[in-house]
Amino acid sequence: MIISSLNYWHNDCFTGIGNINLYNMRTIKLLFTSLTLAVLATGCYTEVIIEDEYIDEPVLNVHALLKSHELWYVDINATSGNGEVPFLQRAFTISFVGETVFANNNIVGIGKTGNGFGLDVGYFNTASERLQINHDVDGFWSLEVFVVDNNTIELYDSHSRTSYYLEGYQRNNFDYDMVFYDNIEYLLQEYDVWEKVATSKEGLVNDFDSENYLQFYIDGNRSMFNSSVDPSGMHLDDVLWDYSGEYSLFDVYNDETLKTLTLDYDFMGNDYFELYVINDSTIELYHSSSGTVYKFKGKGFITYLKSDISQLNKKRTKSEYGTMKVVRKRKI
Repeated sequence: MIISSLNYWHNDCFTGIGNINLYNMRTIKLLFTSLTLAVLATGCYTEVIIEDEYIDEPVLNVHALLKSHELWYVDINATSGNGEVPFLQRAFTISFVGETVFANNNIVGIGKTGNGFGLDVGYFNTASERLQINHDVDGFWSLEVFVVDNNTIELYDSHSRTSYYLEGYQRNNFDYDMVFYDNIEYLLQEYDVWEKVATSKEGLVNDFDSENYLQFYIDGNRSMFNSSVDPSGMHLDDVLWDYSGEYSLFDVYNDETLKTLTLDYDFMGNDYFELYVINDSTIELYHSSSGTVYKFKGKGFITYLKSDISQLNKKRTKSEYGTMKVVRKRKI
């Protein structure tokens, strides 16, 4: 039996061999044996192993990241999730100095208290590349840390599935005006009483001229105020509140450094003011309908973390100010 071609057996292996004339079966067997051994020895296929690309990313240095900024502003309006981390819910800023955690839980005194860092509220470490905090009031917390951008981090509490977003600043470039105007309701509530200390000579006579004391507080979900016509200079405990009503704060369209305040007086209608922060203990109310400016000073500062009321009532919430499309009337 003559076999005229072996190309059909595996053309990939024998390309270029062409037709081979064999003269006997023994020759064929020997050839097959030789070819088989050659195939087993050298192989006809090239095995190509394609592996997934492996990128060796550096492990996040949480400790260095936290210390890259002196102040971390807690952007409470950016918080996501339905739970809370109490000490973050109270703080305007937190800082990591040495192994100590500092927090500005009061907007009053921010930039001055503790050389700008605030109060000592606990200590921290970054074991296992997590932020572990032992808080003086709220106990132990272990938070995951993620980088959002070059000056923003996310602190994630896996137990409550809540994320807090913190913006990093140095003390010398922190925007204190932004903090006051973005958190104006807390400034109003951090004093027991606001006492009128000056009334401008300019302006028309109006009913608010006789109001000498204001007090702002939260009652459930309502923002409430008290007012009094008692004479100036009284001891705070002796002030008699003549009226209680609701108040509202509003943003002003296209004017980030102005807030408006509306006091709901049933007997004389709503009183509308442009609200100006002079410093952390002084505000001015511009009564736009009369053109009168009233200056109030805060009395009876409430230091959070040092008083019982702070732990029960002082927690920041997302601001839901309405927006007014008005034009600033006061000329400064």
